[in-house]
Amino acid sequence: MKRFFYSRLAWNGIRKNRQTYLPYILTCIGIVMMFYIISFLSRSEAVSAMPGGESMQMILSMGCGVIDVFALIFLFYTNSFLIRRRKKEFGLYNILGMGKWNLGRILIWESLIIYVISMAGGLLCGILFSKAAELCMTNILGGTVSFTFTVGFSSIAQTLTLFAAIFLLILLNTLRQIHVSKPVELLHSESVGEKPPKANWLLALIGAVILGCAYYVAVKVEEPLAAMLWFFVAVIMVIIATYMLFTAGSVAVCKLLQKNRRYYYRTNHFVSVSSMAYRLKRNGAGLASICILSTMVLVMLSSTVCLYIGTEESLRTRYPGNIVVDTYSIEEPHVARVQEAVQSTLAEHGLIQENVLDYRYLDVAGLLEGDRVLFDKSSMTGFELTDAGKMRQLFFVPLEDYNRLMGRTETLEADQVLICSTDTDYPYDTISIEGCGTLKIKEVVPGFLDNGNDAMQVLPSIYLFVPDLNVMEDIFDIQAEKYGDNRSYKHYYYCFDLDCADEEQIAVYEGIKEKVRQLQIDDNSFPSVPVESVANERGGFYALYGGLFFLGVLLGLVFIFAAVLIMYYKQVSEGYEDQSRFEIMQKVGMTKREIKKSINSQVLTVFFLPLVTAGMHVAFAFPMISKLLALFNLLNTKLLILVTAGCFLVFSLFYVMVYNMTSHAYYNIVSGRKE
Repeated sequence: MKRFFYSRLAWNGIRKNRQTYLPYILTCIGIVMMFYIISFLSRSEAVSAMPGGESMQMILSMGCGVIDVFALIFLFYTNSFLIRRRKKEFGLYNILGMGKWNLGRILIWESLIIYVISMAGGLLCGILFSKAAELCMTNILGGTVSFTFTVGFSSIAQTLTLFAAIFLLILLNTLRQIHVSKPVELLHSESVGEKPPKANWLLALIGAVILGCAYYVAVKVEEPLAAMLWFFVAVIMVIIATYMLFTAGSVAVCKLLQKNRRYYYRTNHFVSVSSMAYRLKRNGAGLASICILSTMVLVMLSSTVCLYIGTEESLRTRYPGNIVVDTYSIEEPHVARVQEAVQSTLAEHGLIQENVLDYRYLDVAGLLEGDRVLFDKSSMTGFELTDAGKMRQLFFVPLEDYNRLMGRTETLEADQVLICSTDTDYPYDTISIEGCGTLKIKEVVPGFLDNGNDAMQVLPSIYLFVPDLNVMEDIFDIQAEKYGDNRSYKHYYYCFDLDCADEEQIAVYEGIKEKVRQLQIDDNSFPSVPVESVANERGGFYALYGGLFFLGVLLGLVFIFAAVLIMYYKQVSEGYEDQSRFEIMQKVGMTKREIKKSINSQVLTVFFLPLVTAGMHVAFAFPMISKLLALFNLLNTKLLILVTAGCFLVFSLFYVMVYNMTSHAYYNIVSGRKE
């Protein structure tokens, strides 16, 4: 046998089947490029040296793991399209005398060729675009631009190793399929499964019920913590229901359309519906995959873009003043010494504080059962994970401070309180605090000052404005006894703005921190006094939100690659399956115009179903997404609506472009045109 015989056969097989292999190779190149870029940035010294760079790299490292898993699953899935098209060719080789070992050698060479092309193209593009990605990262983080071009050799090694393992697993799976198949089975592999499936009404009904339950959970969830706990449950339910509905439910819909004589017995509907009926059970999984990928792209892009656009707003929600000083004590001597440290630092810099906000409060977490707040877990009857939505963060504020800040002159009896619930309604007339008796609610006040307390809480907040400090002291003693080392503290919250540049604000922040640290050195009993600065925290916020945005865009591109490739293979594979049937229809009198109308009816019905379903998924998931973004201090629902609508519009336009390309390829195949 001539030298390089198998390698030539492998290359000729790829070249002659370029209509299916070229998109696969281009997608491999794209995924390799994305993986290298993310890996390179997660290890780049230039990125780590930027403000917030380490946080950004931690997020990107997580992105590497996501692409690892996704690349393995997706390349396995798409490779099945390629092998299905080649099995007839391999069966012919087998009948002509070529053994399974010889076929294996061809497949080994094919895998090696595709791996080399994918690695060379992907790494080359990755290295070329890595500097552009680094400059984008610099712009996001506000770092210093460096025009030094570097190559991440460790990232190259990681990429080569990872994809070598993936391609090896794909090769072993392909060899297994060829080994267990008989020559006749290989020859007729493309005809397998052409028997129209029966409508599985039970499976379709179960899918609809599961999807309805997932939608109900997404819409009904009210607290951010509950949304976080239920999000992945709802996602899994939606994925399962989508696959059920697209496999069993879509066939059931086709059966209903066939029973509708006015719709079914039309030239452009008759062929398309009858063709879809027998094929949807097998290709329904592909449609479901397109739908899930489209939903992932829309959710990921809309949420990360919204977070990045609203970074400054989230920052100011979290830190209402340029400088925030939170003293874990309301004792007058401690408060006075902290204020003295602040004022002396401001005097050193020649600055005057503006928009001062200060008040005393006690924050305590408890379980709200009806109108009772419980601290002791032993008194929580049947507490489970699902009860986490009942947890509340309670803020007790003296009425004196409330009146001073809100400009009110309210009065309270000893057993009365004012209440303000920021995330959920409180429908009761009384509230019972464990160990402190029952307090009557005199009035539900509309709101309290914008401050950072709500923004940093995972739990919904309830503000209780109590008559005096004695009530606060009683509640403090009870919760300290119940929680022990985990007890809450009484706080003196103090924040203000400064009219100066960020650099000087950071200098003031550092000066206050140093003076507070000295107070604690001089007095071991001095309370904890966290000091925070907007200017100092801005880099961390932009690192977190910018990292999520950057990763969301890259992963969104990867998922778009996947969706486009599945769409393309679905149209091509179905085109070859339908080619003989449309030839028969032409012979019995069906014109090419009627064929094109039938194709448009079929492709429009099938192709846009995943997009419409993805839009439904995103619409019902919107309440849950908004609650999750609240955990990142983003409370601007209007911004989220606009960004989500914009992302869906742009994605729909892109989807139409892909539809035009793939439907054209489908028509060329079924009409018998030359490539």
